[in-house]
Amino acid sequence: MEPRAARLVVIAVAAVVAVCAVLVTVSVVTGSSRADQPGTTSGTGQTTGEGQTTGGSTDPNAPVVAFYGDSYTLGTGASDPAKRWSSVIAADRGWNEFNYSVNGLGFVNHRQSTPPDYGPEDGVSRSIAADPDILFITMGLNDNFSMPDRADDIRSAIATDFQTLRTALPDARIVVVEPFWYTDDRPDSLAQIIDWVQSEATVIGADFIPGASHWIEGHPEWMASDGLHPNDDGYAEMAVRMDESLRAIGL
Repeated sequence: MEPRAARLVVIAVAAVVAVCAVLVTVSVVTGSSRADQPGTTSGTGQTTGEGQTTGGSTDPNAPVVAFYGDSYTLGTGASDPAKRWSSVIAADRGWNEFNYSVNGLGFVNHRQSTPPDYGPEDGVSRSIAADPDILFITMGLNDNFSMPDRADDIRSAIATDFQTLRTALPDARIVVVEPFWYTDDRPDSLAQIIDWVQSEATVIGADFIPGASHWIEGHPEWMASDGLHPNDDGYAEMAVRMDESLRAIGL
């Protein structure tokens, strides 16, 4: 079996196991200040929770691309996972998508383990196991809800995660995306976390996509009925903006 095909078999098996093993708890967001809630129902009624999904190309020789992020990369609020920005980008480029994104996830928030002691279910571990050609990191939104109390922990986790991923995936192209944001009001902590993420991306030689925290601001019509996550139109706009950004760095 070709190495790339073998990787895809491992990813597919892992996805089936994860789906069977995870008990999804459905709840309704009621006046929460958080943009992500673990295992919540999206504004369109789609149940979204912890786990991993695969999509995009079925060509075993196509690039394997991993997406490690929060609900804005999981696609919470979309009517179908195929409409989230990561799947749109992957389909357009013929990539095999490995998406380990979790509602509520941050560098410290809702983690399966504490860096550098990564458990097998942690997104860092799963991203490494995918052995991707390209890795997207789209984290930081939810850590704003732990600022300033856990500022030192957040900064340390960013550095540890990035260095761990670079060491384990020396040949992968790593793309770090500025943390997404969901309201026109921007807390002071957001700029601080963006700065930490960008600085650590530079340290490991990763590409950095700026401006993502502004991509859907000023457009309430792009939000799902929960008021926290993008709807199909919002994800379509994010896909357009991501496509432009990726073309600018040659992807």
